[in-house]
Amino acid sequence: MIVGSGRRTREVVADRDLMARLQLDPSRQLVGSQCSGALVLAKLGLLDGVPACTDLATKPWVQEDGVDVLDRPFFAKGNVATAGGCLSSAYLAAWIVARLAGVDAAASALHNVAPVGEKEEYVARAMRAIAAPAVQA
Repeated sequence: MIVGSGRRTREVVADRDLMARLQLDPSRQLVGSQCSGALVLAKLGLLDGVPACTDLATKPWVQEDGVDVLDRPFFAKGNVATAGGCLSSAYLAAWIVARLAGVDAAASALHNVAPVGEKEEYVARAMRAIAAPAVQA
C-alpha cells in the first residue's frame, strides 16, 4: 500500500471516519509513503519509534506527532518505507520491486526510466538510497 501526497493531507488525517477505514498491516503488507503520506502513517501509529522521510512542508507536522524526520530521500525499516520529495518516489518504487522481485529487477526497472546519459549514475544512486543502513532512532 502506497500513501501518496497531497495538499489536503492534514484534512484527511483529521477525518476520524476516513482514518478508521485505513487498515494497514506491515506484518503482512509493504507500506510506503511519499511526502505528506508520512503524516498519514504517523497518525496511524506506523511510525512509532521509526524515523521517516517527508517533504520540507510536511516535516513540522510529522515532527509534531513525535516522529524523527531524516534529512535523506528514503528510509525503510521492515515493511514500512518513507520517501521525501516528489522525485524520491522512484526510490520508493525501487524498494517495492526489490522486496517483491529482487534487487536486479529493481535496478532494471530504474534503468528503463532513468534519463539517457545518466542511467548508470541514476540507478547506482537509487540503489544506494534503498540499501542505506538504518539509522539509530
